[in-house]
Amino acid sequence: MRYLPIILLLSCLLSCNSTKHVTLTVPGATASRMTGSDFFRIAAAWNWKRRDSMAVQQILSGNMPSFLRKFTALHVSLSDSTGTMHRAVLYVSPDYLAVGTNEDWARVPLTPMAAQRIADSFHCFLPTRKIADLVYEQALIKCEPVPLFAFRDSGVTMWQHHLIIEGQRKNKKGLIAGIKKDVVISGMSKAKPDRVAIYGWHRADGKPIQPLYTGHVNWYVDYSHGARLVYAYLWVDGKKMQYADVLKHPVYHSFICDEADCLPFRYSY
Repeated sequence: MRYLPIILLLSCLLSCNSTKHVTLTVPGATASRMTGSDFFRIAAAWNWKRRDSMAVQQILSGNMPSFLRKFTALHVSLSDSTGTMHRAVLYVSPDYLAVGTNEDWARVPLTPMAAQRIADSFHCFLPTRKIADLVYEQALIKCEPVPLFAFRDSGVTMWQHHLIIEGQRKNKKGLIAGIKKDVVISGMSKAKPDRVAIYGWHRADGKPIQPLYTGHVNWYVDYSHGARLVYAYLWVDGKKMQYADVLKHPVYHSFICDEADCLPFRYSY
């Protein structure tokens, strides 16, 4: 019995240091890579399709700031009908998808088709409403939303909004939230597959400006939209599980979904 405190201490130390590390594997970017300011200078007058296409090409070729590759752990717990406690860890990108170098980069709003293609390519999925809430709850950096009203879907406004966020961030590092509405997956989308589901942009009180909404056609994207990646595998009670299996599970789906229909949904592209 005298060794019990030592055993408990060792057990705690092991469990506290058991968090995995998830880093995206992406192609090596070329030395002459496009910067964020270059991207929006070139795409300033482009329509959504050309801007989307260039963003996908740049991101899939590895042209993104290096900090986006290292994902952040989110911890969530729940108790089942017997009172048994279950715990899960999921991993999210620390910010929204962006193009450029470490010194000159820019967040790029994307259609759900582009966001889904990138997520699939990097073994990720797009967040649910509940995951967007978890991100805000556990974020290190929480910015107050800054709505803009003129030319909402233009590249110029997207670039301007990125600069506003950077002014708020003030070079702080870590998981950031409160800066965009998330492009999300939702059971509501199954009845409207040609629409984009958006949610979030949380205020300082934790309440989102944007409730879950599927009113926009899927090619509509404006400055306020952002695509955050979630790693395709979660660790549930220490066991690695694919997110689709988690969403299908009668208990575990509640880790990452709070809708009536939690079965997996993907945008077609």
